[in-house]
Amino acid sequence: MTAYPARSDAFTLTAPVRLWEEGFATDPYAYYATLRAQGPIGWAELAPGIFAYVVTDRRAALDLLHDTETFSVDPRPWERTVSEDSPVLGMMRWRANALFADGAEHVRYRTTMLDAFDLVEPHDLRERVHRAVDILVSRFGPRGEADLVTEFARPMMALIFNSLFGLPDTESGRLDAALGAMMEGGERSAQGEAEYGRYVMELIAAKTAERGDDLTSRLLDHPLELTPEEVVWQVFLMLGAGHEPSANLISNALSRILGNPAYYSTLTSGARPVMDAVMEVLRYETPLSNYGVHFARESTSFHGMWLQAAVPIVISFGAMGHFAEKDFAGAHHPHDASHMSWGAGPHACPVKQPALLIATGAIERLTQWLPDLDPVLPRERLEWRPGPFHRSLRALPVRFTPRTPDRTPALTPGPAAESPTDQAGDRA
Repeated sequence: MTAYPARSDAFTLTAPVRLWEEGFATDPYAYYATLRAQGPIGWAELAPGIFAYVVTDRRAALDLLHDTETFSVDPRPWERTVSEDSPVLGMMRWRANALFADGAEHVRYRTTMLDAFDLVEPHDLRERVHRAVDILVSRFGPRGEADLVTEFARPMMALIFNSLFGLPDTESGRLDAALGAMMEGGERSAQGEAEYGRYVMELIAAKTAERGDDLTSRLLDHPLELTPEEVVWQVFLMLGAGHEPSANLISNALSRILGNPAYYSTLTSGARPVMDAVMEVLRYETPLSNYGVHFARESTSFHGMWLQAAVPIVISFGAMGHFAEKDFAGAHHPHDASHMSWGAGPHACPVKQPALLIATGAIERLTQWLPDLDPVLPRERLEWRPGPFHRSLRALPVRFTPRTPDRTPALTPGPAAESPTDQAGDRA
């Protein structure tokens, strides 16, 4: 059984926009235009038989995200109407963490996350980024060619988050593969969710047995005393939210940079900051394009639409970025105010600055090692991974002058880094 609005809902007369189709991955903007034509809130299908309202208007999104009395992030009333094998449950099912909690419970969970990340110094995070880039360039640099998605952006985020949470590099491949499968929302979603769950449980078991200077240990020892289950789901959220969108942010930014030779030359010469490219992605091609799922506590009228209770309401950050020029109508705005990639209201991203540091630091370090990156395919021929939630490249093949980094910094804290030779067989 699936959640579908009652016959009185106007959307029952409107064909849902199928965000699970391959065509959406290829050209999401045509789908966003169809949704926007329905009004501030459109009607979509996230997976076959799984329907949702999709907010494409900035004002409506802001009103919803700040209205905690009318709307909740708790999916359990909806979840009871959905088959257990639904491919979107990996991204939408209830868990005891900050993403799915309201009110005081949400504040408690969010506080533990903020306190854990506050102890990560920017210089330490930058060193972890540089170390991860150096390891990966040492693997593919001598070949003179690479896929900057599967050999750089995704394994780099796995390396960084393994070290932040207290696991060795050898576990990074599991994290990358599991999150990728779960995020796509397809037939491999359940398998990815199960593997990711095993990864998290093994991580917490290791840290329970022996603490370290890492995020997992800080959650376990936090004075707010999370239960063992709460620690599991907080880690589940923090790793997933940190790895997948950040990897896509980096690869999407690199594809935009490399697709414009004039732009690339200004970045490699230092005349233009990498942050400009990252901000372009956050505005026009945000990596988590449709999420921020809410539910009306009771059926209600909102921005001219009748919203049924217990039906998902998805915020389309991707659509709002696409229509930003029209919505702002040339008005002056702060550097990042024309996008909503960080969300808004009580559930806005709590670790915006670390995410920006990782993305910009990774691209800067990569282009320092390999200043002549040359895309194999024009940008319009690149393929995108299917899925209703993300904007994610399948591959970004490049060529460059072969290069071997002359050093690979040691991991601190945690186990010593393996040499590039030792790691060559560990494809993350």
